[in-house]
Amino acid sequence: MQLYVTSKNVPKLQPTGILFQTDYWAYVKSRLGWAPYAFDIGKSSWKTDVLVLVKPVGRNRSIAYVPHGPEGAPTVESYGSYLERISESMLGQLNGNIAFIRYDLPWESPYAQDLKKEKAISHPDARIREIRMNFGTKSWNLRKAPKDMIAADTLIVDIGISEQEILSRMKPKTRYNIRLAERKGVRVEAASPDRLRTFYRMYGETAKRNHFHLSDYRDFSALFAPGAQAGTSCKTVLLLATHDQDVLAGAIVAISSGRATFLHGASSNKKRNHMASYALHWGIIRYARNHGCLSYDMGAVSPNRDPDHQFFGLYRFKTGFGG
Repeated sequence: MQLYVTSKNVPKLQPTGILFQTDYWAYVKSRLGWAPYAFDIGKSSWKTDVLVLVKPVGRNRSIAYVPHGPEGAPTVESYGSYLERISESMLGQLNGNIAFIRYDLPWESPYAQDLKKEKAISHPDARIREIRMNFGTKSWNLRKAPKDMIAADTLIVDIGISEQEILSRMKPKTRYNIRLAERKGVRVEAASPDRLRTFYRMYGETAKRNHFHLSDYRDFSALFAPGAQAGTSCKTVLLLATHDQDVLAGAIVAISSGRATFLHGASSNKKRNHMASYALHWGIIRYARNHGCLSYDMGAVSPNRDPDHQFFGLYRFKTGFGG
């Protein structure tokens, strides 16, 4: 049965819990220099769709990027051949001379079960992964990107249950620190986008303390641009954890089709013993539940208990919330 790939208007993208495949995300990225395209993909018996972003990178050259898409996954054995077929179809319908199409896939890794083992190593070598992904393709032209643009491994918390059940699934230390923050008077509230500069200054502190790249302010302001959320099913909110007059932690969280997604976080160097980051994520969970969410994607973690992985610290912190 033939697989079809047909272009359509971006506002016609189907609602999805994958934030990066929504018309809202297309609008945000369009303000940052990307041109959005949308395609239906399917056969007579099923259909999915995909958002593709295109950006010029030089004279008469562009790149195409598919952030966490397409959502509908084939069988593991068909991953490569499926990507090859839809890529060839989309290339003929995208404007410009496309150098390559990059995918950050939302599908389960073929190595997921192995990575869950107690003594598992991280993902296999890139060359091994390329060989497996190219199995069944015609051109063997799929390559492992040198860096993930969207976290390859994230932690998701089930919040479609009662608050008491959510707390019971957390590690004792996490529950203790949430209650400690409450006793110390830390409060978590949704804040006006007018306070984005306050968040960004704290984000700068966090980047310096943890030695990661500081993103440009416009990457944050685009999330709250006038019209970004109009006519979409998505909502983006800035939440701040405060004590007296001090802002101790903050997060930008997006809500789409029943899922809350943690996009950016920051914490102050002040009052570290107030456990504001624990209070913040508990506040996000409560906010998301009140807005109809059933799950909370807390973002990047290491794929397992690998102390050498750059996200191992995030793994230890976030797994405490029971995801």
